[in-house]
Formats: sequence, structure tokens, C-alpha cells
Amino acid sequence: MASLHDATRGRLLFGGDYNPEQWPREVWEDDVRLMHEAGVNLATVGVFSWALLEPRPGEYDFGWLDEVLDLLHSGGIGVALATPTASAPPWLHHRWPETSPQDPDRSVRTYGSRNAYCPSSAVYRHHADAVCAALADRYAHHPALRMWHIGNEFGTVCYCDGCAETFRGWLKRKYTDLDGLNEAWGTRFWSQHYSEWAEVIPPRKVQYVINPVQDQDYQRFASDLLLEGFKTERDIVSARNPAVPVTTNFMGFYKGTDSWQWAPEEDFASVDSYPDPNDPLGACASAFAQDLTRSLGRSTRAGGWIMMEQSTGAVGWREVATPKPPGLFRLWSLQALARGADGLLQFQWRASKQGAERSHSAMVPHAGPDSRVFREVCELGKDLAGLGDLIGTEVAAQVAIVVDWDAWRAVELDHQPHSGFRYVDRIYEYYTALWRANITCDFVHPHAELSGYRLVLAPNLYQISDEAGRNLERHVEAGGTLVVGPFSGVTDPDERVRLGGYPASLRELLGIRIEEYWPIPDGVGLRVGSAELGDFTAATWAEWFDQAATTARVLARIEDGPLAGHPAVTVNGHGAGSAWYLATLPEASALGRVLRRAAADAGVGPVLENLPEGVEAVRRGDRVFVLDHRTREVEIRAA
Repeated sequence: MASLHDATRGRLLFGGDYNPEQWPREVWEDDVRLMHEAGVNLATVGVFSWALLEPRPGEYDFGWLDEVLDLLHSGGIGVALATPTASAPPWLHHRWPETSPQDPDRSVRTYGSRNAYCPSSAVYRHHADAVCAALADRYAHHPALRMWHIGNEFGTVCYCDGCAETFRGWLKRKYTDLDGLNEAWGTRFWSQHYSEWAEVIPPRKVQYVINPVQDQDYQRFASDLLLEGFKTERDIVSARNPAVPVTTNFMGFYKGTDSWQWAPEEDFASVDSYPDPNDPLGACASAFAQDLTRSLGRSTRAGGWIMMEQSTGAVGWREVATPKPPGLFRLWSLQALARGADGLLQFQWRASKQGAERSHSAMVPHAGPDSRVFREVCELGKDLAGLGDLIGTEVAAQVAIVVDWDAWRAVELDHQPHSGFRYVDRIYEYYTALWRANITCDFVHPHAELSGYRLVLAPNLYQISDEAGRNLERHVEAGGTLVVGPFSGVTDPDERVRLGGYPASLRELLGIRIEEYWPIPDGVGLRVGSAELGDFTAATWAEWFDQAATTARVLARIEDGPLAGHPAVTVNGHGAGSAWYLATLPEASALGRVLRRAAADAGVGPVLENLPEGVEAVRRGDRVFVLDHRTREVEIRAA
């Protein structure tokens, strides 16, 4: 099986997107010299090169790419060769306008940018497959080739008639017949009953509120449609040489593609991550994406992950594009290694002098190699050269956070009790509390095997399957600890409300019964009292309990307003374990206390005790990485 380990060849991967077609040939040899100086051993080539590789339909020009790959190989630099299908050339859209995607209001997103294609277009698919086959025929056995990079940042969604027809096919496979669809979509409401398949369309712009299951199913379909395109291109290139591993770049917590479904189709995982250096919690945001990608990597065909894109400094798309101050590029790079990466790639190698991303930083900035940035790049390259024994080593975690793309999409559908209740915000709040406490965590699908974890957190499972409910219950019965956040257990996967009181299938496990959800207006706080956890303030959300049916022990209660006396935090013994429930959103310090208490009860502690604030510790293999994210000296004594 093709694997990331084969691609590394005993050295951590280091390099970035290389776009030699943007530069005259005399620059290319200087690039290879500078790459060697910086310790670069991998260049990603061809991501946006379709128009030059195929200047006219069916006419290929590989001469320049031959030169580039041969030159890189002669300099000892491997290649991640991309299929260039993320951005079709102008001739495709000009000759076949139906290949351009449409918005929900049927307006066309025309060419002139990137990622503007209709994923269901047979014309697009024909030409995309053809250029992939031509590339694979020519380069599948090239000695520089280390891996295939399929497309780029998949995410395009289209609502055209072609996608409508493809959507109907997807629905037929899911529901078999219209009776099944009508039942799942609840079409008795608002006279939406369908009598012919031709009547079924995507969730386009409507007069008022779209059918929620129609909306969610289209989000599922759009992810599956893009995945089919990925698999088609993967199979084309792999057929020419199965020994070369294949990946594509995830975007961390991106709603449009269900990464739990995508990961098993890749040989290893990769991610693009651009935390804001102005964010006081930028290091936490960086770790957030890294831990998700590491967790996804365990679901891939061969395992492992790399950083496919990060920046050396500023990113041009941010409203305030502040560069990374000295040392931050190295610090956040080492953080990725600590959290399991076997490679660090940047966008891009040489800063573009033209085009939409001309203000994006690079390994070789506009100032050239005589610059602070390039010197820092070279220093990092030297660091990585001595850390090859990290490759393939594991990051151990006793805590898992449940992440479910279906729950995410569902909780953010129209007409929810609080339009500002954002799924990833809930996940990030819990994650941040663990990160501050130096407790390493994985992310898991709600159906995943949980026996290896002492503590499982579900910050929100608004939509939950019966299987997921049983899985969480088994974890607690076996002696594990579970923490569930508010607005959970509300609907089934067809967005059908579970009746009888919330949180439905989790009621017995949690020892509670909730009659009403009670969203709180922005800017209004709730006073919560607790002898065990300390008093705190909460916001955004609260819940009206059936207090007579609450058998769980109440650890904190609301002290003011119409919910005065109602629980805010409970814990319930179940089997050999315990299940906590948070019925509100505590302030950050209070949430930290709750989760540290739950972790201690579960027998989970930090990687290192008593670290100063802003110092991160992560164990990978037999090494402990200690990373100081504050600009002052600290003294750390390890036992």
C-alpha cells in the first residue's frame, strides 16, 4: 500500500507550492539552489497549471513541466504533483458555459478566479479526467514523484439543472422511492409533497424558509459529489503507479466537505492552516486544525498527515494582513510536528509578483533571499534535518471530542432557537479549555470506537443517530466519563424532532429531562451558583428542566431570571462511569474548571504539571515538546 512513510524516505518533508510557470527559466536554477540551501526536499507543482498544460482542448504542452521535474530531481528535491483540476482554463468555460457553477438564485459564477466549475458537469469531468490521465501517463514513474496532490481545497457547490438531476439520482439511491423521500423530508408541512421525481430540485432561493431536510441533504450531496470527483482523479493516477500515495488538502473545520467520509479515500491526510498572528489564541487555533487532521489521518488508508499549506508571514486575503513576527513561523511549525505532522509545506515557495495572491507571503519573499523570512526558513530547515526519527511516531491522547458534520449542518439550519449558536464555536470552546490545561485530545466521529479514551466530550450533538446514542452510553457503562453540551439530542438524522422531552435518547444516560430550550439574548448574562465549581456567569443558552425527573446530581444552578433554580451543570452515575451535562455556555474560566474537574475524575492529567500560562506541552513518541507562546522567558523544571 502506498504510504506517507514511503514518500518521506526517512526525512521530514519540507517545502511548499512551487509555481515556476510564473517565472522566466533563468530563475528556475536559482530556485533549486535556494531550495537546497533551505533544506527543502519537496515541492508541490502544477496546482493551477491546467491552462498552460493544455492551452487548447486536447493539445498538451508538457515540455516546461518536463524541465521543472528533471531540474528538481537533479537537485535532490521530490515532487508532489497536483492534478490541476481546481481551476479550469478559460477555453473550457468559454466554449461550454454550462461548466460554470450557479448560485442558489441561478446567477452564474463565471471564470476569472479559481475553483469555478460545476462538479456535476459531464463536460468538465471529461476534460478533467483527460488532463489527469495525460499527466499520469507521462509522470507516474518519474523519479522525482513522491505523491499525488488531487485538486485543491475542494468546496465548490453548484445549483444548476445538471446538479439538480444528479441530486435526484443521489436521493433515489438514499430513499429508493418518493414515499421514502416525502416521509424523510416531512413534506406534509407547507404542502411540499412530491408526486414526480422531476419536481425535486436543489434548495435554491425561495420566498421564505427552505425545507430543512432538503437543505441538509443537499449539503450531504454536495460533499459526496466532490468526493466522487476526487476518487475519479485518484483512481486515474493510481492506476498508472499504485506505489505513489495520494492526498488532497483539507481546510480544517470546513463545513462543505465531511472529512470523516473523505479521509478513508486518501492514503494520508493533509491540511491548509492559516491562524491569525493577531489572535491571542492563534496557537490554539493552529493546534485545533492540527489535532483534527491527525485524527483524520488515523482514518486514512495508510495513516499519517502533513501540513500541506501554511504561511511564512502575511496572508493576502485577511482584512488586516499582519506578518508573523520573528520566530512565530518556526514556533507554529514545531507545534505541527509536536502534534504529529510528518511534513511542513508552505504556500508558497516564491512570492508572486502578479495575480490575486501577490500580497501573500512566501519562503522567498519579494525582498529575495537576503531577508529575515528566508533566513528563518533556512533555520527551520536545519531543525527538521535532525528530527527524522519523529516520522510515524504517535501522539497519545486519553480525551476525545466528538465532531459530526451532520450535527454541524443541522444545528445551523434556518429557524433554530438562536441564530448565533455556532457549532464549531462550541467545539472550539471545549478544545480551548483543554489546550490551556495542556491536555491533548483527539477528534472522533460519534460512531467511532471509544474504548481507548477515558474522557469523551460532546460539546453539541443537536442531531444524533440511535447508533451514536448507544455508542456514548456504552462508553459510560464501561467506566468512561462523558461530558455533553447544551442543545443536544434534539433530532434524528432526518431532522425529525425526538418527542417526550430533551435530550431524547440521552435522557436516561444523563439522568435529566428538559422541557424547553431557553436561548438568551446577546449581551445578557446568567448568574450561576456552585459550591463545588465556583460561581460563574453564563450566556447565550439555558434550559428549563423537569426538575422532578432529574435524577442526576446538580453541581450548579441558575440564580436569576425566569430559570432561577434550574440546573446549569449536572453529573449522573451510569454503569461504571459518569455522564456530565452542561445546560448553558459558561464563561471560559468556568468551562475550564468544569472540564478539568471532569478530566481529573476520569484520571486524565496534563502532559506536564504547573506550566506557566501560554506554555504548551505535547508528547509525541518519546519526546515532549514544550512551546512558549508568550514573548518572555520562563523557567520550566521537568521531574
